[in-house]
Amino acid sequence: MPREKLFGPPPQVHALNGVSFTIEAGRSLGVVGESGSGKSTLARLVMALDKPTQGSVRLDGRDLHALPHEDLRRARRDFQMVFQDPYGSLDPRQTVQRIVCEPLSAQGDVSRDEQHRRAAEVLEAVGLRRADLGKYPHEFSGGQRQRIAIARALITRPRLIVADEPVSALDVSVQAQVLNLMQDLQAEFGITYMLISHDLAVVHHLCDDVAVLWQGRIVEQGPPERLFSAAEHPYTQTLLAAVPEAEPPSRTRNGKG
Repeated sequence: MPREKLFGPPPQVHALNGVSFTIEAGRSLGVVGESGSGKSTLARLVMALDKPTQGSVRLDGRDLHALPHEDLRRARRDFQMVFQDPYGSLDPRQTVQRIVCEPLSAQGDVSRDEQHRRAAEVLEAVGLRRADLGKYPHEFSGGQRQRIAIARALITRPRLIVADEPVSALDVSVQAQVLNLMQDLQAEFGITYMLISHDLAVVHHLCDDVAVLWQGRIVEQGPPERLFSAAEHPYTQTLLAAVPEAEPPSRTRNGKG
């Protein structure tokens, strides 16, 4: 927004206003909304990359934004992020091992041998091979790159993973594979997910609870089955109306299509 006066202070824009929610351990919250609704700002606040002007973000009772710098650095092993673009989020100059081990290296208290062991472990957990550790990102498909990004998030054994549009850059045929992988990892490791998405089908597939974000506010929240079958807020109804529905092919009277 432009300044009202040349030398006056810039106007304040509240990207989020009164947003409050809780995610139970081992469950998944989907945050849906159009571009500009505040989804990415919310993700950055939860990841302690931005600081809220009011309120708090608590993980296991700790206010992340009130922690001293060193305590926050150590706390980051408990929450990691998977980004939207599997091509842009992986450094093409680094091997898979260096990419996956990056969060552990940042902690500074894990030996190289332990880093290598854990990298091999999480790579196999996401359906890749130990031999892939020495390769570079350009040697993998988009879906495989996102598996590498998920492995990087897993390596610190986090309690929470924030996934910002994790499949929107992938082919439709690959999206279900990555979502199923995330479900399997949640069952195996007890991970809590916060899934940022504009795709209601993706949220319905993965999430136990859905929060609809509109103009920086949560206007509706609940289980996807209830929300998608009996939405109350007009904005949620508009989102649902925009979802294409597949119809079965018409049949002729003799039963042949």
